[in-house]
Amino acid sequence: MSDISRLISNLKSAGITISKNLESAFQKVSIEDFSEFDCASFYQDRPVVFFETPEGGSKTISAPHMIATMVENLELKEGDDVIIYGAKGGYLGAIIAHIIGENGKIIIVDPNAEIVNHVRLKLMLYPTIECVSIEDFSKTVTEKATRILVTGQVYDVPEWLKEKVRDGGFVIAPVGNQINQNLLKIENQDGEYFETDLGSVVFGPVDIKDSIVDIFSPEELASMIENMIEIVFEMELVDEGERLEMYDLVAKLRQLPDDLPPPNESDDPLEHPYAKLLVESSDFFTKLLPLFTSAIGEDIASFSDDFDFSGATNHRDFTP
Repeated sequence: MSDISRLISNLKSAGITISKNLESAFQKVSIEDFSEFDCASFYQDRPVVFFETPEGGSKTISAPHMIATMVENLELKEGDDVIIYGAKGGYLGAIIAHIIGENGKIIIVDPNAEIVNHVRLKLMLYPTIECVSIEDFSKTVTEKATRILVTGQVYDVPEWLKEKVRDGGFVIAPVGNQINQNLLKIENQDGEYFETDLGSVVFGPVDIKDSIVDIFSPEELASMIENMIEIVFEMELVDEGERLEMYDLVAKLRQLPDDLPPPNESDDPLEHPYAKLLVESSDFFTKLLPLFTSAIGEDIASFSDDFDFSGATNHRDFTP
């Protein structure tokens, strides 16, 4: 069995919906054609980096389970016109192109000109896909689409994008802050927009410059930990005592002053009250830090071992 066939089989076993059209597209499109980075983790249901900046920003192609979730929720059919906001290396566009066929059309728009050029090269053999920057989109894209997919975190769907939804069409977008979003389906019905919440997700931002990691503020870290306490407890990654310690850390973080400067601006960072709190909590916090950072930085990662889908539910990956 090939790697992609094994992946599809395991995703189905985990309760991930994969239609025949999507399965066929997965088989036809090779992830290795869209990233110069190691793609082995993709077959373990994890995101793959396709672009990095010297400043430390990076963009990923989503984990397969999330690609399946986004594509299936688009309810694609032959001949659809699709706008994708956030390039995802071109891989997602190629998958969708195989589903909507030669009579369909895809416009990929991204805030970063370098990424647009990168994706154009990767999609040279896909005549139904056009790649544009936001500036070019505003100037040249006049037609509307039946489906719009936003592939990264946004605080709200931009009006310039929402107005491109045809009557009866809809947008799928992860709307919220950088710690927690809801995957929303926003339908255009006679000029009125109606939202359906498809579940909680954690995506990285659409714009690569927003993916450059800064130091979390105490409130941001408190919110991130609070959102995950019960999840990691149910996963038996922490015991009852550590669970209570995590709640205690959340409370202490929120007691720090709002105008507290970051530790790296302190004369003695190790004596900074924020840093001292983390050091005091290091026994459990350092163990869980990779889990927290993966959830924030790489869409919504699967934290199971390779192909360990035991105990999975249909929506196990809709929560960080």
